[in-house]
Amino acid sequence: MKTHKIAVIAGDGIGPEVINEGVKVLRQVAKLDNSFEFEFTYFPWGCEYYQKTGKMMDDDGLEKLKKFDAIFLGAVGAPGVPDHISLWDLLLKIRKGCDQYINLRPVKLLNGAPTPLKDVKTSDIDMLFVRENSEGEYAGSGSWLFKDKPNEVVIQDGVFSRKGCERVIRYAYEIAKKQSKTLTSISKANALNYSMVFWDQIFKEVGKDYPEVKTYSYLVDAASMFMVKDPKRFEIVVTSNLFGDILTDLGAAISGGMGLAAGANLNPEREFPSMFEPIHGSAPDIAGKGIANPLATVWSASQLLDFFGYEKWGETLIDCIEQVLVEKKVLTPDLGGTASTQQVGDEVINKLTTMLKSNN
Repeated sequence: MKTHKIAVIAGDGIGPEVINEGVKVLRQVAKLDNSFEFEFTYFPWGCEYYQKTGKMMDDDGLEKLKKFDAIFLGAVGAPGVPDHISLWDLLLKIRKGCDQYINLRPVKLLNGAPTPLKDVKTSDIDMLFVRENSEGEYAGSGSWLFKDKPNEVVIQDGVFSRKGCERVIRYAYEIAKKQSKTLTSISKANALNYSMVFWDQIFKEVGKDYPEVKTYSYLVDAASMFMVKDPKRFEIVVTSNLFGDILTDLGAAISGGMGLAAGANLNPEREFPSMFEPIHGSAPDIAGKGIANPLATVWSASQLLDFFGYEKWGETLIDCIEQVLVEKKVLTPDLGGTASTQQVGDEVINKLTTMLKSNN
């Protein structure tokens, strides 16, 4: 039996609540399959750890994580800890340290999920964002000059390397080719006359190796409009770190809400562990109430299964989520229900077991 070693960082706020359900579901999948198992090791890192130690994670935390096959993250962020500390000293530290340069975020309207858009079918919202995850505006390059003086100046650099742009763009082309889908690049070359002109140039260069892939290029403001007015024009989307971060939150808003927003941070070469996480954040306003929606975490678990080569189980988890959404009997308050986080997790497991029995 194959054993997959998973590092679990439950994190802050609702993180421990939703990650518990994700772990529970993964254990059930392994139990039902019986050809592999998961070994979970928990790390207490996050804002509470920071408030006790002055650190978001251990000094040798990255070295500890590199011994695992994957990382399962709940959420990061808490009142009293500045967002730039919680982000840069844990989440971005892991993404960069483990060279997780691909961020995959599905924006898909599942059966039964709500959308604020009118006259939209589930098939109209079915896109996959391939977000550059290692540099761009999140590279941490810049200067703070004359601090606290009248002539104070801050400079925030966006770093776009040929290697960084080409590898994420090529990854997106490969997905589009494999799935026979269109590929859309989103940039802002009319205003960002160095970084985004460079991005557009590399998109065209790499595209010469994929003549079978139909492509489109949009400015980010136009893309934001079209995601709302005509979402079906997007299938596979590739974009920079910042634009990808913003647009996928818009994507979550039109496809069921943040409670259904999943994300994967991948090191495709598997030299380092990849990390899987819901992208909804720690939601401190509802932490401890047991009403957080765990379905985004279950969707992230589906991405983890896909990454390990268990695509059928990944698809099955999505089917289970859809059944829960369609029946509307066991949903958390954000989706109009009255169920608890644990009850939704238990319902996913019930669907898993029932589905397996019906297929046998």
